[in-house]
Amino acid sequence: MLLIICGVLSMYVKSNKTSVDHQQFAELQHDVRSVMFFISKDVRSAGVGLSVVFCGCFLEGVDNESQTGEVTPDRLRILGNIEDPLTLKIANYQGAAANVALADYSFERNPYANSYYEDRIALILPDPKKTCRLGEIREITHVTHDEVGTNEKLNFSPGLSQDFNPPGGLSGTCSDSNDYDGGTITFIEVREYWLDVTGNYPGLNPGEDGYIGNGIGGVLYLTQNGLHYPLARNIENLQFQYNGDLDDDGTLDGFVDWNNDWTVNLDDDQPIKQDKWELISRIRQVRIWVLGRTENPFVSRSGTPSSNIHLYRRPVVANTLAASQDDRHRRFLLETTANIRNMSLNIYSDGTR
Repeated sequence: MLLIICGVLSMYVKSNKTSVDHQQFAELQHDVRSVMFFISKDVRSAGVGLSVVFCGCFLEGVDNESQTGEVTPDRLRILGNIEDPLTLKIANYQGAAANVALADYSFERNPYANSYYEDRIALILPDPKKTCRLGEIREITHVTHDEVGTNEKLNFSPGLSQDFNPPGGLSGTCSDSNDYDGGTITFIEVREYWLDVTGNYPGLNPGEDGYIGNGIGGVLYLTQNGLHYPLARNIENLQFQYNGDLDDDGTLDGFVDWNNDWTVNLDDDQPIKQDKWELISRIRQVRIWVLGRTENPFVSRSGTPSSNIHLYRRPVVANTLAASQDDRHRRFLLETTANIRNMSLNIYSDGTR
């Protein structure tokens, strides 16, 4: 009887270990797939609702960001009117003023109540026909208009603007305020996907603006308009590569990592900035890798794997190196390619879905 009981307990222990391992691996797969869904959806919608003239500021990447560890993840920042389509035509705006006059019947063309505009963040873009490519970020306090759809205005309280920048060096004010007449206003959404490897990211404080910190690493964040949203834990690596006709010879060049020379800075003079914008506008595809790792080592394996079969080792992903040793953590790697639809097609240009 004692032998039977020991045998049953041994089978139960092994079965329980296997169950625990499979459960954490299933949860990891769910998290990686969820993250991939969000990233690929936003990449496809980069620049939606904006004029193609500003396509150089639709996206901006960072290649292999060092966070004092072996893993050097990439970052990707995206600009687009992604969730709430809006295109308001500017009749008159004097740059950094308290209000902007719109074309008649602008509010009536968009399906939002007056109260919906309050406290929303807006991006004020100049007339695409002008040479200036600087957009102002302002917080809307309220809207005013006549009942018949005339005398329509957006109002801003002075100083109410958010401390974040769209990609492509877009944030700023044109020297000639008339450049904004004939331009557009849209709800702004700046989304940045990045991986906090260590849980102690420089410049961020735990508990502020949604950042977890406190040494909890492996968290993949979506930062939207300056607020950090943790999407998944136990993410080990995040990588991006880009494909486009960067040399303008009529054919796609193949996938490459983000080149830091592509990044536009506000200190760049206008001709260099325009050249970089045109280069970024030729990017048509983004390849995405999300690598997850189980929180705890696997305990249900039997025997020792061959030294030539690395079942429990961080693999090579894009241009990041593999680990040198096994650590008994199982990995799940997901890869996809997203086509940027709005570099050549502005599907929300009329402000409606």
